[in-house]
Amino acid sequence: MVQVEEAVEADLNDLCAIDRLVIGSSERRSFLSSAIAARRCYKAVVGGEPVGFMVLETGLYGHSFISFMITHPGHRREGVGSALVDYAEDHAPTDKLFTSTSTGNVEMQRLCESLGFVRVSSFDNVEADDSEIVFVKQLEKRPLAVGTRN
Repeated sequence: MVQVEEAVEADLNDLCAIDRLVIGSSERRSFLSSAIAARRCYKAVVGGEPVGFMVLETGLYGHSFISFMITHPGHRREGVGSALVDYAEDHAPTDKLFTSTSTGNVEMQRLCESLGFVRVSSFDNVEADDSEIVFVKQLEKRPLAVGTRN
């Protein structure tokens, strides 16, 4: 069973190791450390071990945005991504939840569509030769939480 918890600084090395497995880079260590310190980073845990993580922000014009999400390659198709998105939906302080993925990430596109997200836009030049697709999901109406707009 996948559990989602707020990540803490002690999780940083494990999350960076997952990031390196998927992306092959350690450039995001500072980004992840900042997200953890800001209490915006959440980890998926199976059997006491982190198997994925996401960063949930509210800086997209005051809307909730999953800006980064990764599942350990050895734990794909086990509900890790769905558990992270479900957590984001339950804890998002706004009534819309956005995320994005590259056109090459078909698995994330399928996950978004299976969870009720709708493609709303795309933009180029984030990565060479790969457009970014933006998805949104309308959540239950809720007031904007104090201090969520960046």
